[in-house]
Amino acid sequence: VCLSASCSVWLSEAQTEFKRVAEENVTLPCHHRLGLLEQGSLDIEWLLHISETVQKAVITYSGGRVYDDLNEEQKGRVSFTSNFLAGDASLQIISLQSSDAGKYICKVKNAGQYEWARITLKVVEKPSKPKCWLEGELLEGKELSLQCRSASGTAPISYRWQRINEEDRAEHLPPTSRVNISNPGQVLLKNLTQMSTGLYQCIATNEAGQESCVVQVTVQHAQNIGMIAGAVCGVVVGLSLLFLVVRLTIRRKEKKRYEEEEAPNEIREDAEAPKAHLVKPSSSSSGSRSSRSGSSSTRSTANSASRSQRTLSTEATPHLTPPQYSQRETEGKEIEPKKVDYNNLMKMGATLVMVPAQSRAFQTV
Repeated sequence: VCLSASCSVWLSEAQTEFKRVAEENVTLPCHHRLGLLEQGSLDIEWLLHISETVQKAVITYSGGRVYDDLNEEQKGRVSFTSNFLAGDASLQIISLQSSDAGKYICKVKNAGQYEWARITLKVVEKPSKPKCWLEGELLEGKELSLQCRSASGTAPISYRWQRINEEDRAEHLPPTSRVNISNPGQVLLKNLTQMSTGLYQCIATNEAGQESCVVQVTVQHAQNIGMIAGAVCGVVVGLSLLFLVVRLTIRRKEKKRYEEEEAPNEIREDAEAPKAHLVKPSSSSSGSRSSRSGSSSTRSTANSASRSQRTLSTEATPHLTPPQYSQRETEGKEIEPKKVDYNNLMKMGATLVMVPAQSRAFQTV
């Protein structure tokens, strides 16, 4: 197709496709034969079609000057490869990124003639270093799940698990292992045994390359787990007992110190009471003071009256033994003489003799 009356030649190269890995470099070819026509009117333009309606200018040559800073995302990474004036207007892109992928158009114009080149660029990104982890219990007889996942990379990404021996050689997984078909990054190890212990490697692969990660599997005896749990419980119980003993000791010391501080303010039960001189049960305090002055005469009168009473009672009832008066000191106090049951004596024929109240003996303390 010719767009103007002066157009005499229209050349179009066959559309090609390039596929490159991210971070690599690529050269998109564009050759023309219009540089020999008029040096001052030669125009070269590279465009990137992002969609049917959106396109960006990548690099241009116009008016004898190159413009290579038109696209901010590709600034400093695009250039003409060689002598574009002589006929090689190929585009070089370094450090490819995923955003560089798309449809590129090279358009060369000079003296009313046009030449076009269309190239599709695909940028594939190899998987990022995957993350490996374990899910489940590392105990004999249990099940364990090996998980592997790459955060980025061009789809599709395939995952493959293998076992690494001590010589860093790849081995097959244990016979009891099962791969999740819907999620190839997951492998289930059933009925774990000591033979399941080892180093496992996951390899993530796509058309751009591969990355891997490793994880260590160490299967433990159930008995060892019980021993560890028992030891932990024993340590906890021991620490609790030690804390309790320390706490009781501190409380006992505090209690003892408190009692020592409060002892001077208390009256001890075993303290000796002050001695009283004379006490008469029915007399007042003034009577007790007067009784102390005449204690000697009163004691003699009471003794004679008691002897006469015992004599009369004995003669009347020879078979009766007169009551004996016993005294004992308990904490400085005399016990009151036992009282005679006069009703029984009268029934037995004893003669009652009245003794004046003034002759009653005083109790001494």
